[in-house]
Amino acid sequence: MAAPANEVQWTTGSLESCLTKFGFEVYPLKVGWYNSMLPATLHLPYQDDCLAVVVLSTPSMFEEAFLPFMEENGCQGLTDPIDQCVRHHMSAAVEKCFPGQDVDVRYDFELFPNRKPKFLAQTAAHVSGGAFYYQQSNVEDHPWTKKMFGVCVHPRFGGWFAIRALMVFRGVTVGSEMVQPLPPDCVPTREDRIHLLEAFNYHWQDWSYRDIIPPVQTYSLKQRDYFATLPARRFDLLESWGFLAKEKDQAAEGLDSDHHLNGHG
Repeated sequence: MAAPANEVQWTTGSLESCLTKFGFEVYPLKVGWYNSMLPATLHLPYQDDCLAVVVLSTPSMFEEAFLPFMEENGCQGLTDPIDQCVRHHMSAAVEKCFPGQDVDVRYDFELFPNRKPKFLAQTAAHVSGGAFYYQQSNVEDHPWTKKMFGVCVHPRFGGWFAIRALMVFRGVTVGSEMVQPLPPDCVPTREDRIHLLEAFNYHWQDWSYRDIIPPVQTYSLKQRDYFATLPARRFDLLESWGFLAKEKDQAAEGLDSDHHLNGHG
């Protein structure tokens, strides 16, 4: 039986009550919207009308969620501190808002044993209406002879955000009253799309692609320092900020490379 529209609103609102204050945004979607964009090998194993929610982090997440998390918890084990912070807040939100409910939470940093990602973050953000996923196919008569990787642009934050998690609510189905939104096309011209994809593919280190539109907020200087630091050196940086003094040496051995360009920062 399909859930009424107010249950979708209640689910989204409950997550917002837990996550917005920590710098996260939530956008509902149907699994079928996501699966329709991808080959069968990348489908989520749920029926098309199953409810899901994609979670984005905004620039304020670093100060509102990450630094307080480090202050209270430090780094647990060998994994990336940002990943640990995101997992902590997603788990806490599910436990508080949906106790006993079957929720499949997938993170942008997770891979299956065959190295396939557990979900394609940018596709999920696009079909939910949270951010527009600009790809080579979105540029008419494009000038490139090589494959260009696509990138999402947020209508308010430009490229100053990240896609962190997907929650699938097993057993919660939604009907036809839930209509797929169109993501805001904030880079509408061919010239700007070429500029965006070339900046992302060729010069992603300088972050200029993030300013493809005027953002309402960008990363703080402290946050920029963190994400500009090589992942294996971030423990040293955190220690210099007063974190990880006892755990740094052990943890740094386990973090040797970044996961991907767009997801972590």
